[in-house]
Amino acid sequence: MLWIGVHLPALSLESFVATLAPERPADAPSDDDFDEVDLVGPVALLDHHRIVDANAAARECGVKPGQKRATALGLAPHTRLGEADPARDEAALMAVAHVLMGFTPAVSLGIAHVVLAEVQASLRYFGGLARLLQRLRADLAPLGHEVRIACAPTAQGAQWMAMGRDFSDAIAPPLANSKADWRARVGAVPVVRMAAAAPHRAALEALGLACAADLWKQPRAGLTRRFGGELLADIDRALGDIPDPRTALQPAPTFDSRLELFMRADDSAALLTGAAVLLNRLTAWATAHHGLVGGFELRLHHESHRRMRDDPASRRTVLQIGLGEPVADTAHLHSLLRERLQRLPLAASVIELSLHCHSISPGAPPNTELFPSAASVGEGWQRLLERFEARLGAHNIQRLQPVADHRPELATAVRQGGAALPARAHTQGVPLNLATPSGPEAAASGDPAHWPRLKRPVWLLREPQPLRDEGGTPLLSGRPLWLVAGPERIESGWWDGGYAARDYFVAQDDDGALLWVYRFRHAPEVGDVGWYLQGRFG
Repeated sequence: MLWIGVHLPALSLESFVATLAPERPADAPSDDDFDEVDLVGPVALLDHHRIVDANAAARECGVKPGQKRATALGLAPHTRLGEADPARDEAALMAVAHVLMGFTPAVSLGIAHVVLAEVQASLRYFGGLARLLQRLRADLAPLGHEVRIACAPTAQGAQWMAMGRDFSDAIAPPLANSKADWRARVGAVPVVRMAAAAPHRAALEALGLACAADLWKQPRAGLTRRFGGELLADIDRALGDIPDPRTALQPAPTFDSRLELFMRADDSAALLTGAAVLLNRLTAWATAHHGLVGGFELRLHHESHRRMRDDPASRRTVLQIGLGEPVADTAHLHSLLRERLQRLPLAASVIELSLHCHSISPGAPPNTELFPSAASVGEGWQRLLERFEARLGAHNIQRLQPVADHRPELATAVRQGGAALPARAHTQGVPLNLATPSGPEAAASGDPAHWPRLKRPVWLLREPQPLRDEGGTPLLSGRPLWLVAGPERIESGWWDGGYAARDYFVAQDDDGALLWVYRFRHAPEVGDVGWYLQGRFG
């Protein structure tokens, strides 16, 4: 077996910093992207009024773990202090576990913010260990955590190696060449990394037992009688001498994640940082399911005041983000949400965000095509519509959809928005002849890449224009038209009172322009003309 251990040494601090909006200097250029520079300044975490962790900026000011709150503020008055929150850390750790589930189903949690994954069966699929680790680091990067990755033949060994700096920072940590080599590596592990040694750390230090090798050199019975059997059992698990079963994690069937903001957010720019964190966790959850996100719901929880206490519904704002096609592209989800937030008026300051997604679509294998295909062109078209809808609103967008009707003036429908399929409706304004319907399936596809090839002109006249008939030949502006193709015969509409029996022809005028004309199949009534002009080819 081959285990990978991913250690996040600064997870608690990073999960808190994710709730802070960067303080952009006044002279900094404006940037709409989510990639913000780390401008949060000195930050430290408290637990029972004592510092438990601090970032580099705070440490440079003299702030360090163990200090009292007052001492830290005396050394660095501008330090942002936050309370350590195990629930916040757990949510961030699960996002890392979800990313690993995209590589193997055998993922479990260790201690001290370590995630373990057994990847022996996945190596061939990802092209070897080096490529797997390279892709793993790339997938973990959007979560914004410092990671240390180590490889070992056992889960306990991978945990201990990841918690150290010996090989965990290497791009591809070296594997043990032999059992003796692995035994030497385990023997060098200090007892401070062993959870079972934590209650006895002072006694072990007094006895001069600093590493695993020092422990197994002692009489086993005496060591077990004094410190318990779990200490040596952990070493045996790391060496592979006894089994070490791990319960595999299962991703939740639905995604619900909350993020409490450190400061009140009064505009969209302050909301984007927290929303980006939630979206990164959403795509990691979708990766664990090997699926795609088809839409999500972002809830903005407002600061409560008297008016909101009287009206509970006003305490939060709900944004529904729908997608025309499911995606797993975090950048695309970011851009859609940014467009919506930038035009959203806030009823009050926002103190908390929550993101919800209750369904995903099965994911398809990645597309590695060299040249664009019809499917990729359709995907770009759909994303353009989604951007328009996010920026302008669904009520400001009209989209034409093919309808299964052979009459050209009824072959399209108009609807609002660009994501969902429309109910049948009549066209308004100038009709657009998108396709030659061939059945109900022609109207069901909203992707232009799947529409049949056009055999009719795209743009039609608002009303058919009567043409003179001279000996069976249509005339336009007194000049005869040459019929170059046809007829295309339709007979439809007897069920709704719009009966049409026509023969359509492609005609050409003196200038070479192609026109679309028709005549009735039956003898025209008194006052009717023989030919009509319905459209022009581009």
